[in-house]
Amino acid sequence: MLDIPSGKRGLDFLSANQPLAALGLLKQAVRDGQRSPLILLGIAIATEQTGGEARELFAVLPQMFPDWDEAALRWGDFLHRHGDTESALAAYRQALDLNQNRIEALLGLGKLLISTSRAHEAQIPLLRLCDLAPGSAEAWETLGLAFAATKDFTLATTAFSKALCFAPDQYEYAMHRVEAAWRSGRTDAELALIEQESAQSPLDSVLLCARGFLLGLAGRLAEAADSLEAAHLLAPDAHQPASQLAVTLMRMDRNQEAVPYLRRLYRQFPDSVRVANDLAVALMRSHWHSEAAAILQHCLEHQPWHTDTACNLVIVLLWQGQQAEAVALARRAIAADPHNPHPKRVLCNALPYAEGETGASVLIAAKDCAASLHHPSAIPFATVKDPERPLRIGLLSNLLRTHPVGWLTVAGFESLDPAQFQITVFGRDAGDLIARRIGSIARDWVSIDDLNDGDAAKAIRDREIDILIDLGGWGDHGRLQICASRPAPVQMKWVGMQNHSTGLAEIDWMISDRWETPPELASLYSEKPLILPDGYICYSPPAYAPDVGPLPAIAARHITFGCFNNLAKITNSAIAVWSRILQKMPDAQIIFKTHQFSEPSSRALIHDKFAVYQIDAARIILEGRSPHREFLDAYNKIDIALDPFPYSGGLGTCEALWMGVPTVTLPGDTFASRHSLSHLCNVGLDDWVARDEEHYVALAIEKAGNIESLAQTRASLRARTKSSPLCDAPRFGQSLGKNLRNAWREYCR
Repeated sequence: MLDIPSGKRGLDFLSANQPLAALGLLKQAVRDGQRSPLILLGIAIATEQTGGEARELFAVLPQMFPDWDEAALRWGDFLHRHGDTESALAAYRQALDLNQNRIEALLGLGKLLISTSRAHEAQIPLLRLCDLAPGSAEAWETLGLAFAATKDFTLATTAFSKALCFAPDQYEYAMHRVEAAWRSGRTDAELALIEQESAQSPLDSVLLCARGFLLGLAGRLAEAADSLEAAHLLAPDAHQPASQLAVTLMRMDRNQEAVPYLRRLYRQFPDSVRVANDLAVALMRSHWHSEAAAILQHCLEHQPWHTDTACNLVIVLLWQGQQAEAVALARRAIAADPHNPHPKRVLCNALPYAEGETGASVLIAAKDCAASLHHPSAIPFATVKDPERPLRIGLLSNLLRTHPVGWLTVAGFESLDPAQFQITVFGRDAGDLIARRIGSIARDWVSIDDLNDGDAAKAIRDREIDILIDLGGWGDHGRLQICASRPAPVQMKWVGMQNHSTGLAEIDWMISDRWETPPELASLYSEKPLILPDGYICYSPPAYAPDVGPLPAIAARHITFGCFNNLAKITNSAIAVWSRILQKMPDAQIIFKTHQFSEPSSRALIHDKFAVYQIDAARIILEGRSPHREFLDAYNKIDIALDPFPYSGGLGTCEALWMGVPTVTLPGDTFASRHSLSHLCNVGLDDWVARDEEHYVALAIEKAGNIESLAQTRASLRARTKSSPLCDAPRFGQSLGKNLRNAWREYCR
């Protein structure tokens, strides 16, 4: 029936991937009376490939040719491509009813069943497929995916190995094999196998990439990066080694090193949402927020809506000081994907920075986010309810390093009685100064980076933790979903995005103090406040902090204010208040110092905002990132720190006090708004706390007007801070231990 020239030529053009030329010839063949199954199928295929409406053309074929398995198969493929899953499954089954050995239908059916969480059911057609086509790498790969989805990782490893035998150049097959081996607990055996294979092919980029991926899963990141870099050098045009290397570098917080690889991948795959997001995250963590924002905005405008893209853009907007825009986008993302906890999580992060939000509104958002999580059924604990026995304390955090979480908690943990409290850390070991201090007192440090939330919760439960303290919150590094599984009988929130309540019913206590959570604000929390007698943190100042210099105003003959907080905290309301201070003090200036001001766009944004109030840009000094010692030394340039609001300084206020700089603060009713209040009151500077915006302006001007008092405060403040409860580690450790014990006793009752 192919002897009609137009029909045969049309099919030849279609085979040669020239659908437009094929379509005209095939339609001509039909007009000439040729309506064979192949020509009608060719018209449907060519129509779809040229962007035409082909649904009815594919749908009619099984009706016209009910005994032709090809028609049912192609209809199933069309439905599969367009997301009509159940109809596609029916079409594949119809094709198999006509031809039980149709390989393509078995493969399509298996893939669809896996994608719809019916992997057990998928194994039946896929096992038949592998029997019919034992040399098909794709068949074995898909069977491996089915086994992996049902957690039959040993069988999955075998299937992926078979796939790799027939397609040894496929990076994806190799990485699936090592992941299955890792999940089956055979990491060492798989690593030995790869080493053996590599001895035969030492320049095989696929094996090096697989080795690096496996080492990364095992938490051996430095070795993983070396292996992946070698794989990339051997195959610079292959995207898998570059992609895995970039991800590994990001896990090691070597984000700037990851950026060049991701930029190249972005040029290679400009339509890849995953690559765009990875690049944007690496840029954001490298403090290149403007480029990150541009990439994410382009992705949202030119790709189908993607919730992760929107959530990443929320974070970037927030870090650019666009709080209202960040909150609006987070709410839009929630509306677009209402059952996804991710946008609700970023909203919880954004709200405490935004003007006009209250403790009540933040609590509502937190409870909504918590309700969207999976809450497994409670499992009874085997722990002995002895109120006085030594306790196992679990710390859930990736931030126990040279980070605000580390600086504000390490001294407290070091001061706990080791005979009464055994510490286990669940998170990433950064290997830096703070991590080493934590490691020296911890019983164990368990990496859970590559464990899903359920497996991580099991790892905590298996170690019989009595009290689990979360130190990540809803933040980028947080794992509150683990807490929703209730892996420990008593669970607490402390530091680490402790901006307000978590809203999570499984968090029993919020470690706080009487300034952060006075009785009248306790109703704004879902947790019970665990009130420490002094401050809720213990600051551990670095040994390399520079000496406190003389008051700058004495030599400069004018006051220099300062705000050394990140741009996310600098709101329009704060700028308006600071401008009023500068208007009333025409000789004064203000220094801002944060990593965002290394970007010209961020500097221009702040100058523009002050220009609204006719404040000359020369009075607004903007400094970017610097090493920590240099950052601390910059406090020697300012006389008074101006606390941002509604999100106040935390570590920044502690550092200012250590460097002899008092802070004017304006607390609100959220936890985040009251950090500086707590720190100032702990060193006896409660007279620096403002009641409202008017008082904030008056207080700053009043304090700036007494140079002699400022100089005295500066000269004595470090010693005053050092001897205060803010830095008294033994005192803090004693009170923390006492309160942990009281919480445990309450559980035992």
